[in-house]
Amino acid sequence: MMEEAGEKIDVASAPAPVLVRLPPHLVVLFPGAERLVPLHASSVAEMVDGLDALWPGMGERICDETPAIRRHINVFVAGRRAGLNTPLAPGADVFVITAISGG
Repeated sequence: MMEEAGEKIDVASAPAPVLVRLPPHLVVLFPGAERLVPLHASSVAEMVDGLDALWPGMGERICDETPAIRRHINVFVAGRRAGLNTPLAPGADVFVITAISGG
């Protein structure tokens, strides 16, 4: 058994976690956060909830109040831009990227 975000998971029967890759600009805001986070989630919305459970406030940095992914944050799954309803396959690589602007 393994514990994740307050709930016990039977590792033998649980699907492989997704691997969430967080940008350094986000990680530095949350003590103890890591750049690579294995997390059990079946959608991007569940992934955001899982990150927020590990580091309270992170969900608000990724999503706005509507809720939707913030305008200057991009989430990519399998090389494609994703929304909160995007499903996540076990073992998927998920990239959370902050937009870079300048002029």
